[in-house]
Amino acid sequence: MSETETKKAARDPWDLPDVSGLVVGVLGGTGDQGRGLAYRLARAGQKVIIGSRAAERARAAAAELGLGVEGTDNAECARRSDIVIVAVPWDGHAATLRALREDLRGKLVVDCVNPLGFDKQGAYALRPEEGSAAQQAAALLPESRVTAAFHHLSAVLLQDETIDEIDTDVMVLGEKRADTDLVQALAARIPGMRGVFAGRLRGAHQVESLVANLISVNRRYKAHAGLRLTDVRESPGR
Repeated sequence: MSETETKKAARDPWDLPDVSGLVVGVLGGTGDQGRGLAYRLARAGQKVIIGSRAAERARAAAAELGLGVEGTDNAECARRSDIVIVAVPWDGHAATLRALREDLRGKLVVDCVNPLGFDKQGAYALRPEEGSAAQQAAALLPESRVTAAFHHLSAVLLQDETIDEIDTDVMVLGEKRADTDLVQALAARIPGMRGVFAGRLRGAHQVESLVANLISVNRRYKAHAGLRLTDVRESPGR
C-alpha cells in the first residue's frame, strides 16, 4: 500500500466537524417536515431560522416553537443562514430555488424534498427531468454547495415533544466530502440520529424514492418507520 493509500485508509469517517455554532435556515419551515426539523435542531442547541413565503406565517410558527427560533421570509432566511435545509413541497421546489439563487450563493444547501405522486394504489416516486430533487436543486443553484439528506424522517416523531431521541440513520449525499461531513455532523446533533454518507448526488433518486415504500410500511403497520443501516459501525471509543 502506498503512503497516499495509507493516509486515506487511516482517515476516520466519524471524525466530523463541530457545527454547533452554525446558523441553520429551514425553507418551508412552516410545513410539517420543516417545522419538525427546526424543532429538533433548536432543541439540540442549534440556532435556527424558519423561512416561508409569508414572513408573518414564519414568525408565528417560530413563536410557537420557541427555543430561540426566528421566523422570516425565505430570502432573508437564506441570507442569514450558514446551512439551508430545503423542505418545501415538491410542486414549489423549482420555483422557490430559482427565486433564491442569489440569496443561496455560496451556501451549503441540504435538499430533503421527496418527489412523490399519489393515486388509489398509494404513493409512488416521480422522476424529475434532472434525475432527482437534489439534482434539480444543483442545476438551479450552480453557485451553491448542494447536498441531500433528511428524507426518511417522520414529521410526526420530529414534532412530538414527548420523544427525546429519534432512532434513525440519515443518508447523506453530495459531491464534496467536506460538505457531506458537515451535514452528517448536523444530523448527529439530534439525539438518536446518525448521519451516514451514501454517495454522490446522482444516487439521490433512489433515496428520495424510498419514501414511497416507507409510506406503505407506515400505513400497513400503523408506524412511523425510519431507517437503520446494518454493519456500519462507529469507531471504537466514540
